[in-house]
Amino acid sequence: MQTQTPQYEPARLRAVHKRHGAVTALAGLDLALAPGRLLALLGPNGAGKTTAIAILLGLQPPDSGDVHLFGQAPGAPAVRRRIGVMLQSAGIPETLKVRELLDLTRSYYPAPRSVADCVAMAGLDGLLERRYGRLSGGQQRRVQFALAICGRPQLLFLDEPTTGLDIEARQTLWKAIRELVADGCAVLLTTHYLEEAEALADRVAVIDAGRVVAEGSVAEVRARVAQRRIRCLTALPEDVVAGWPQVRSARREGGRLEIVVDLAEPVVRRLLAEDAALTELEVARAGLAEAFIALTRPGREQEAA
Repeated sequence: MQTQTPQYEPARLRAVHKRHGAVTALAGLDLALAPGRLLALLGPNGAGKTTAIAILLGLQPPDSGDVHLFGQAPGAPAVRRRIGVMLQSAGIPETLKVRELLDLTRSYYPAPRSVADCVAMAGLDGLLERRYGRLSGGQQRRVQFALAICGRPQLLFLDEPTTGLDIEARQTLWKAIRELVADGCAVLLTTHYLEEAEALADRVAVIDAGRVVAEGSVAEVRARVAQRRIRCLTALPEDVVAGWPQVRSARREGGRLEIVVDLAEPVVRRLLAEDAALTELEVARAGLAEAFIALTRPGREQEAA
């Protein structure tokens, strides 16, 4: 009779607390990552995102609670060979060439990706013989991504991965991330680009003051707030509309007036009454950006649905 190997979640934080002096960084944080899924960890500055990642990587111990990667302690050598990490501060030797960095990092793993695959996935064409310190900030971020994925990780940490990238480079990384997830890799993504979370995430966890304030699919997190977004072509001044009841904000974008409201119907009626020439009217549920703001501002408990 064969003994089956237990299947563990790639990453798990359970009831984790952490203080830095008088500051509470994490207050009973619970997070879990599943294979082949991308979890976007969102929150304002100081919410606890960086501390959560540091604890998952074994860089900081929790004050209390449980932390496991693949059922083991984060710092275990067997665990480290199964993860890839792309943090905001890299500490990469600037005198080495990109090819040398890839060869060195690939040597740490038993079955690394080929250099050609790393180049293709990270968009490093023409950069292999360049010294890392001579690259632009965006090029360095692409190299960091290549180093993070070269070991075929089963768990990948991406901390603000596309900061400083142009649109084309960002799309290249998005494509690579989707391929990794499709191959079964679990990904923890932190990002300030909320459209990035909407485009990539299977699940979103919004944290504030060290606690999860909302978790679910992008649609489920959006549904936590009742706001709607109205778009239209109108001559009405945005500063006037911004002062109407039920209106949270109004601004011009690409010639259209974009209005975020708590209740759409009375605002739509007033728009049509005050501008008979109004056209191209659209009403939709507010996006992840509006939900994120609503869930992390003071008084959110009264405003979230």
